[in-house]
Amino acid sequence: MAILLAGSAMLMAQDKANVNGKWILTVMTEAGGTTMPTVTLKQEGEKLTGHYSSLTLGEAEVTGTVKGQQVEFAFDAGVQGISLHVIYTGTVKGDTMSGKISLGDLGDGTFTGKKQ
Repeated sequence: MAILLAGSAMLMAQDKANVNGKWILTVMTEAGGTTMPTVTLKQEGEKLTGHYSSLTLGEAEVTGTVKGQQVEFAFDAGVQGISLHVIYTGTVKGDTMSGKISLGDLGDGTFTGKKQ
């Protein structure tokens, strides 16, 4: 039993994503637009902080979480006078991540990302 528990603990340690650093994202929205924002993330345990930058949504500070391979981060932005709460949710696999983006009233989309 002790060997099984030790093995499980080692697997759990290996299953934790490391998202520290700069990521280049490719975002595709329901409206058919594609953008390539960057996000620089700092991970402390399960807590995420960082900075988001894009031509479409501008600059914003992000907060979020990492649990195992699951990542979520969010920020507030304004586009053409509309306030948005933007949420990225996805899965991390090594130096890549992919998932969904919610743009509030402007709809949803998908994203992929690569760590630089």
